[in-house]
Amino acid sequence: MEEPKPDQAGSVEKTAEVAVYYVKYSTNDAYLVREVHTVESSQDPMVAAVEELIHGVPQTPGAFTVLPPGTKVRGIKVENDVATVDFSREVLKANVGAQGEALGIQSAVNTLTEFPGINKVAFTVEGKIDETVKGWWGHVGLYDQPFTRNLSVVWEPAIWVTLPKPDQLVSSPVLVKGTARVFEATVNIRVTDKDGRNIAETFTTATAGAPERGEFETEISFPTPKTKEGYIEVFWYSPKDGSETDKVRVPIKFE
Repeated sequence: MEEPKPDQAGSVEKTAEVAVYYVKYSTNDAYLVREVHTVESSQDPMVAAVEELIHGVPQTPGAFTVLPPGTKVRGIKVENDVATVDFSREVLKANVGAQGEALGIQSAVNTLTEFPGINKVAFTVEGKIDETVKGWWGHVGLYDQPFTRNLSVVWEPAIWVTLPKPDQLVSSPVLVKGTARVFEATVNIRVTDKDGRNIAETFTTATAGAPERGEFETEISFPTPKTKEGYIEVFWYSPKDGSETDKVRVPIKFE
């Protein structure tokens, strides 16, 4: 969570970061993209995330939201590991074809399963799950809900890092976790100081290689740096020219 910021009236505005998933079409394919957005944290964070999915502006060129803009989130109920989202009837007005409908459902599911303890997602409309609601958008229904997380349809970004968090205080060895959609599942990890000097580098293997997406987790040890701040860099080497590809830089602070 970011530091509170005073608004023009002098009150403190609190913000939080949430991961949201949007739909994107390429020439031959349709898939999801993951983005991290900043939202106001004065409400339930899960409600804020879904509302950002509806009303937020995608940062990825060509990405868009499937949930109709007039849709309201009436509430989210959590029971065991299932989050049930209750929408207003405007949610039923989407018209994007079967492929877009399936990805639209998955965009909401992936967004909510980013939250700890949420493994499945279900939907209701005005508190109901009648036959009209089960038919949902006409091509892809809610007959098999609750739905589970699916990262195989998330193509962008190629890499994201879940640990360490930005500006986290770290010591050696530091645990690095994330997901990657990279050639032969090989993920390279580097620790640098604030000036970009290489302190340590290693590699690990994700649980799957492109075109699939896999998870990775490893520790990297490093000597005492000369600066108080630095970066974790995660990337993969192009087999074509050896260039560092899809690099992610996470700012960190050294203990």
